Order: sequence, then structure tokens, then C-alpha cells
Amino acid sequence: MAKKQDTRERILDVAEKSILEKGFDATSIEEIITAINISKGGFFYHFPDKNALAHALLIRYIEIENQLFDDIFGRAKELDDDPYHTMLIGLKMLAELLDDLPNGHPGCLIASVCYQDRLFDPLVKELYTNALLTWRSRFRTMFEDIVIAYPANEDVNLDHLADMLSGVVEGGIILARALNCPHAVATQILQFRLYIKLLFSPNQKKSSPS
Repeated sequence: MAKKQDTRERILDVAEKSILEKGFDATSIEEIITAINISKGGFFYHFPDKNALAHALLIRYIEIENQLFDDIFGRAKELDDDPYHTMLIGLKMLAELLDDLPNGHPGCLIASVCYQDRLFDPLVKELYTNALLTWRSRFRTMFEDIVIAYPANEDVNLDHLADMLSGVVEGGIILARALNCPHAVATQILQFRLYIKLLFSPNQKKSSPS
């Protein structure tokens, strides 16, 4: 059983690396089985088709991302349970973690699937949509706790603010690749952190209507 599980994980590892580099459409089953030296039957034992492969990859990716957020913001809360400072500390930790990756962020699997969603069935689309909604809910809850003690200095939609963090990370990945700048994701997260400081800092005054 352990060997079968090991083979399944090796398939997922090789597939994810290739997909992040060139996309699902350009990643073939043949190159995956060649890379890990198994037969087509060995591949199909674990994944009947590429749609099943995509589904398994997304589930694994989402679990890893959720655990990452749990760990980082959980540690931040242990350091300071004030919700405003927890957010700032957590964003700093997230930026430092991503900046410490030797070759920069490898890419976002959800984005890779979303860009080519016509290749997959509705269950795959539902999976990544629910993941994004879950992350929106996670960060919105944190911002709701912040505004109780630190009213925003500008009118802000908390759903949009929560989504902005996902957008900042995705945009940072694009910048990192386009500009060959491994630190771009961390830099963008720190810019978002600065925005949060300005938005909720009690020392800032609301601007006059334009």
C-alpha cells in the first residue's frame, strides 16, 4: 500500500512541476510516466484521465495552502492576539516565507487550472471556486475582527479586501515570471501590508470626499 501511495505522490509531484511550468494542455501523460518510469497502466491505476489528475492535484494544493495559512496566522496570533497586529505580523511572515524560496514561488495551480478550465469537468471548476471563496471567508473574518477595534479610515468592502490578498499573490507570481524577479511575490505582499496599515491605522484621518 505504501508503495502504491508513493507512486501516486510521485505522479502528482512530476505533474504539478510540469503544469506550473507550461500548463495542463502542454503536459502529457506520456512525459509523466517516462519521468517516473511507470507504465500507462500504472498511471491509469491511480488516475483514469487528466481530469482526475487535475482534481487530485487541486485537493492536495488547497490542503497545503490552508495548512500554510493556519500555521502562519496561528503563529502570528500567538505573538500578538490583537487582530490588527496579528494580520500585520502574519503578512510579514508570509512575505518572508515566500521570499526565502530559492527560485521564487513556483506558481499557482489554481490559476493554471482556471486559465484552461474548458479542459475539465464542472467538479474541478467547483473545487477551485470553493477554494477561493474559502480564502475570502478566512481573511474577511480577520478583517471583521480588525474593524471592531480599528475602524477603517476609508470606506472599504471587506470581501473585496479579502480577495485583494489572493490577487496580490497571483499578480506577484506574474511579475516574478515576467520580470525574472523571484522576490516579486514577497514585495507585493509587503505592499499590501502597507496598505492595511494605512487603512486601519488609528493615526490616519479619513480623506475628504473628492
